[in-house]
Amino acid sequence: MESAPGEVRFDVSVVEGWPDDKQLLRNLNAIVFSGDRFPLAELPNPEASMAELKQLIEDGCGILCYHYATGLTAGQVPADGQHPLLDWMGGYFATRCEHHQSVARIFDRARVEVRAPQHPVMCGVQPFDIFDEPYIKNYFGPQGLGNNVVALASAKLPPEDPGDEVIAWAVERNNGGRGMAIVMPHFYRNWKVEDLRKMILNGVAWVSHASVPDGGIAVSLPGLETFRPEAVEPNSPR
Repeated sequence: MESAPGEVRFDVSVVEGWPDDKQLLRNLNAIVFSGDRFPLAELPNPEASMAELKQLIEDGCGILCYHYATGLTAGQVPADGQHPLLDWMGGYFATRCEHHQSVARIFDRARVEVRAPQHPVMCGVQPFDIFDEPYIKNYFGPQGLGNNVVALASAKLPPEDPGDEVIAWAVERNNGGRGMAIVMPHFYRNWKVEDLRKMILNGVAWVSHASVPDGGIAVSLPGLETFRPEAVEPNSPR
């Protein structure tokens, strides 16, 4: 985001784990989570870090989780499925939970359709095909999507028994704070997919209360080989 064109510029701090330096938690516009399941449910001292995040959320801080960071598993939620992410983000990926069982599966082809073309997160985003692991049957509460939750994108999955599965969504909370979730990308190389990348960058701007430019946020893609050689697109039809 620091290299985004135009006026969409952010100061970004990348932290592994919940920050010990509490100065980093001051004056935040948004927090973006990546990890193996929702990080604060996995890291040490979850009660303390969740209390700090709760205060930030109540102060209007935005939250965005992508892929496995959208997930909670058995032991991390009560039997009725209630969890702050339902309010903060509008839903979550539930794995091995007593109340609900979402599905994680890699699909050779998933067609991602735009469900809310007028929403700022979807500015400039076109339907696209992807080889990835978009989670399906995500949990939005016992009544389904809440009144303040917008389905941003969906896919007809699984192919043998397709349903209209919501795979990206956004919420505007009563206090004006915003949240977004998108259940991709699983494969690092899929950051090369421009429409997926644009959706996530637009989402970061939106949950931060920044204006998303017409056409969405497009950034030049660095060579993935500079990060991890195995992330480079393999020499295969996929």
